[in-house]
Amino acid sequence: MSTPVLITGAAGFIGFHLARRLLALGRPVVGIDNLDPYYDVALKRARLAELAGSPGWRFVQGDIQSHLADAMESPPNAIVHLAAQAGIRHSLQAPESFIQDNLQGFFSVLEAARQAGIEHLVYASSSSVYGADPLPFSEDARADHPLNLYAATKRSNELMAHAYSHLHGFGATGLRLFTVYGPWGRPDMALFKFTRRILAGEPLPVFGQGQMERDFSYVDDVVDAILAVLDAPQGARVLNVGCGRPVGLLDMIRSLESALGVPARLELLPMQPGDAPRTHADTRLLAETTGLEAQVDIDEGIRRFVAWYRGYYGV
Repeated sequence: MSTPVLITGAAGFIGFHLARRLLALGRPVVGIDNLDPYYDVALKRARLAELAGSPGWRFVQGDIQSHLADAMESPPNAIVHLAAQAGIRHSLQAPESFIQDNLQGFFSVLEAARQAGIEHLVYASSSSVYGADPLPFSEDARADHPLNLYAATKRSNELMAHAYSHLHGFGATGLRLFTVYGPWGRPDMALFKFTRRILAGEPLPVFGQGQMERDFSYVDDVVDAILAVLDAPQGARVLNVGCGRPVGLLDMIRSLESALGVPARLELLPMQPGDAPRTHADTRLLAETTGLEAQVDIDEGIRRFVAWYRGYYGV
């Protein structure tokens, strides 16, 4: 059997989809996840249940700072680091966890990669690193004015990875992900919360008076990008992964109403601290590097999410 790929955060949204795709391709995967209760652990366990029994799959439950050695008993040739403390608003409430998980945790991964002689580390960065930079967000922007602590930790990850790649000679590719959504998604994200509220007949809290725009990335397109770079390390680099077509928040809600067949009641609210009014990915570098372009538009992506949500929750 070929050398495994190690995925941190394997019970998470993107980690689950990536593990499932790799296993379907016949590549062995070792996953590690601490099943953090930041959001519904039952959903994380359900994702793991979908992977259980797959040939080539091994799972280690534990924190990456104390259990990474268990996951690397058979050294992988690549690590995809997706474990992190997420949530911009949560970073205002529990900043210590972002320092511990996103900085100290990432240091643990870098050290493990160095010690094991890993060829390539692919890690999740975020569109939030751009802060208030001019649109569209391009990889050559300075990205040094984060609007929240989560963004600051992700930009710090990029700098740490660059230093380790330079010093120790392994590839380090950071993917600046733009608002990832799709089936099995995170309950703290707007699409998930809006779906639950619409079906429950509850009003939607729409921040920024509904004027915000987001560049949405369907999860299958994100997995395509990870697979496209995984076996092609090229020193230290960052790449935008987005659709390249911003969608207004109100347009997203209208698409969701159409997919659900249920109207929404909106509660327009001011912008929240730490939020960016709009995001827009310049995806030319990803296209030039991998030949990839986003395949799933927002209407189709929302339809797929709604079909999964209704099936999973029986509503």
